[in-house]
Amino acid sequence: MTVNPTADSRIVVVGGGFAGTGVASALDDIARVTLVDPNDAFVFNIAALRALVSPEWIPRIFLPYDHLLRRGRIVRDRAVGIEPGRVMLASGASVEGDFVILATGSSYPFPAKVDSPDSREAIARYVAAHDATAAADSVLIVGAGAVGLELAGEIASQWPDKLVTIVDIAADILPGDYRQELRDELRRQLNEMKIRLVLGSPLLEEPPIPAAELGHFAVTTRSGLKIEADIWFRAYGIRPVADYLASSFRTPDGYVQVDEFMRIGGDDHFYAIGDIAAGHPNGAGRAGRQAEAVARNIRALITGEGEVLPVLPSPPAIILPLGPEGGAGQLPGQDELVGPEGVAQMKGRDMMVDRFNKRMGIGERVEA
Repeated sequence: MTVNPTADSRIVVVGGGFAGTGVASALDDIARVTLVDPNDAFVFNIAALRALVSPEWIPRIFLPYDHLLRRGRIVRDRAVGIEPGRVMLASGASVEGDFVILATGSSYPFPAKVDSPDSREAIARYVAAHDATAAADSVLIVGAGAVGLELAGEIASQWPDKLVTIVDIAADILPGDYRQELRDELRRQLNEMKIRLVLGSPLLEEPPIPAAELGHFAVTTRSGLKIEADIWFRAYGIRPVADYLASSFRTPDGYVQVDEFMRIGGDDHFYAIGDIAAGHPNGAGRAGRQAEAVARNIRALITGEGEVLPVLPSPPAIILPLGPEGGAGQLPGQDELVGPEGVAQMKGRDMMVDRFNKRMGIGERVEA
């Protein structure tokens, strides 16, 4: 892997999520970095479900990009095409770079993620969804993965008297390469919170009202069980956002094909990191680690110092809160599960938002 090192390299990062902000801020001191993103603020999705149940959290998950870069610039636009060393934008403009890093992440149903680039619109939607959820006596969550479980835990912790039901086609909760004892512990806590699990039988059809809106309805599972609720949320359906890239670089399900260095097509100047990268599980933590590794490798290529190393896939790991004080998790190299107190300390109580503020430069004096 060789490039022509220069102290004035241009780096274009497409996508301002966890991976994009991480790699952009890490390289800002040695290159001219341009971060392209259509949103007017970074959305801290880790705390999005907490914001649904606690309105005081809503403004805390929208973080300005203003102080992320000291030398680089933010371009509020959307990528619509890629050529070697060049990113075409929806506005008709383009941005050129010696290195291009794709980090556009994934889409997911509200409230885990929002689809509006305008933070005012997104905040209004959270406020409306909170009010609707507060007014509901019963809640249906479709999907028993990590998002569905965490959402159920947030709602049940905030409103213990609500009837919360999770339904999923799978026979058990939390799909993925996780230890069964983790599922068993989460199920134990869900039972203590009186959250009802309806597993192994899908709904015959979705509820007749839009998700996250108030309105009583009834649905039936394939097994014949009737479920009534006043509001429902979809907790499945993650999709990579990479349709601006030629299909020859993507897998049939839309992920970007990368090698062990996160390069696209083996090109030393072209990378994909975060949720869009094929073969690497989704998640903010994994995206952040990929950003650090790719930034380290590009720094080595630019400066000629240091070693370029493969980016190894992260082993299965998860910290899953069930409200501020509950939840469980598993970490690499640890035989014991992370219990409720450990989850609360690591994530549940503060949702990591204060730590992330430091990356975004919030609360720090930014010199001109």
